[in-house]
Amino acid sequence: MTLDSSITIRAATRADIPALLAIEQQTPTSAHWSENQYDSCFCGEHSRRVVQVAESNPSGGIVGFLIAHHIPPEWELENIAIAQTVQRNGLGKQLLSALIHEAKQTQSEALFLEVRESNAAARAFYEKTGFRRIGLRKSYYSNPQENAIRYRLALR
Repeated sequence: MTLDSSITIRAATRADIPALLAIEQQTPTSAHWSENQYDSCFCGEHSRRVVQVAESNPSGGIVGFLIAHHIPPEWELENIAIAQTVQRNGLGKQLLSALIHEAKQTQSEALFLEVRESNAAARAFYEKTGFRRIGLRKSYYSNPQENAIRYRLALR
């Protein structure tokens, strides 16, 4: 999916894992996964995970990614990270819009996510996108220990 002349959103491949790791290591608020956890997203034909990357044109370098898990009739956004050099330029919105479009194509009912209670920028972003706060998970995160705010976006 091409969104403008400078960014292309496409399905990730195993070959993209080093770039995903590099981006998530730059972003302290993203979920930090091991290489094996990323690799498991690509296991089997019936994987219910979607991994999308945003590439910068014409260089083709990966500047952001998103991982979501589809458990019909719902989706869960598991991770989204944008390279520091291109943060606050609408790339997260482009990735999230591509996921929402795909989720609607599956006739799904909702998209869920959790975010650190202290991550005010992410919370504002999700609320601006239409997500509504639906709950709190106490001590959900570790390193440091912190509550998670649970959000839901109705797709129908």
